[in-house]
Amino acid sequence: MTDVVKEPEKLLTPSEVAAIFRVDPKTVTRWAKVGKLSSIRTLGGHRRFRAAEVNELLAKAQEQGA
Repeated sequence: MTDVVKEPEKLLTPSEVAAIFRVDPKTVTRWAKVGKLSSIRTLGGHRRFRAAEVNELLAKAQEQGA
């Protein structure tokens, strides 16, 4: 039986997500609070966002804007 090494998922900070969407980091935090984007809390209590989910949301936003 071989062990499958799972690569850790890429996590983004609120600032990184804000830069992608060209919004203020507080907007990203608000999205997390209302459930538009799920977040993970670090041990220090900071939010982190899954890159895959952010990319999905970005694709949907671009479809609606196009």
